[in-house]
Amino acid sequence: MAEYTRQQVLDEAKNLAKMLANTEEIERFKQVEAKLNENKKVQQLISRIKTLQKQAVNFQAYEKTEALKKVEAEIDHLQNELDEIPVVQEFQETQTLVNDVLQLVSGTISREVTNHVIEATGGDLLAGETGSKKKSSSPCSK
Repeated sequence: MAEYTRQQVLDEAKNLAKMLANTEEIERFKQVEAKLNENKKVQQLISRIKTLQKQAVNFQAYEKTEALKKVEAEIDHLQNELDEIPVVQEFQETQTLVNDVLQLVSGTISREVTNHVIEATGGDLLAGETGSKKKSSSPCSK
């Protein structure tokens, strides 16, 4: 069985990242993000929300509860307005798809590493136990 250095594994991870960056999902995400950044209304709303969030932090720090409530209500209103814009919804959908792909890849890697460790130690894949766990729990080893 071949052994790999940490650097070789990292190099392969970088290759995988390049492949992922060129998948259909990531390409779509980049296109939608560009549309989002070009949308003046979206950018104005985001800017206004950020300004209000800074105000909210200050109001909270100085315990200005009434002013804080008003600012938080306005933030909620603007956030709802932002969420209703089709390009924002499209962006959120593509972001979810990208996250799903990344979680799928991450989960696959994790599962495959675990399976290889189990197999390499003579373990039981169905039980999810490595060979060392099987040996330590057998009646002969007690």
